[in-house]
Amino acid sequence: MKIAARYSFNNGIAQVNERFPALLSEIEDAIRSIDAQKHRTKQSKEKTKMGKMLYSPVSLNKAFKQQLAPLEWKAVRETCAYETVYYEPGYSPKGLNKGAFREMDFVKNKLGVEVQFGKYSFMVYNVAAKMTIFKNLGHIECGVEIVPVKAFSAQMSSGVSYFEQFVWDLSNRGVSNIDIPVLILGIDA
Repeated sequence: MKIAARYSFNNGIAQVNERFPALLSEIEDAIRSIDAQKHRTKQSKEKTKMGKMLYSPVSLNKAFKQQLAPLEWKAVRETCAYETVYYEPGYSPKGLNKGAFREMDFVKNKLGVEVQFGKYSFMVYNVAAKMTIFKNLGHIECGVEIVPVKAFSAQMSSGVSYFEQFVWDLSNRGVSNIDIPVLILGIDA
């Protein structure tokens, strides 16, 4: 695969380049070492793509793990303990804290990485919420979000968002005082 585009959210390019150059090199090398064609394994059942072989997000995510895990990039999981003080008197929630957690795909030396081949709302959530939460919990200082460019997402199941739409959303949202620096990498097969 190749890096086709870069977007700097809240000065992300400069911050990641300055503070984490060796880690960024590991991420870039991991991307370049993945042979995307090996992950074109999902036969479409969609009306508009019936029978066509598509790139599998599940398989691509596994490829990233195979590349980054040996370099000591690890998933970080935080268990959620939800408060019950906000419920109305007499209401008793059931199964509230059972299995509740938030997870970041990869973290190493305070740099967080999310690989996202899902809907656009997940991309925005990663940058605008999850990365801020993981910073507040002391796990990361900056982030990298890896997403497909439009040409790549068009070769996946319908609904997979893409770099160009994500950049538009972030540009029009603007930066908040709680946002962390994030480098968005747009990748292509």
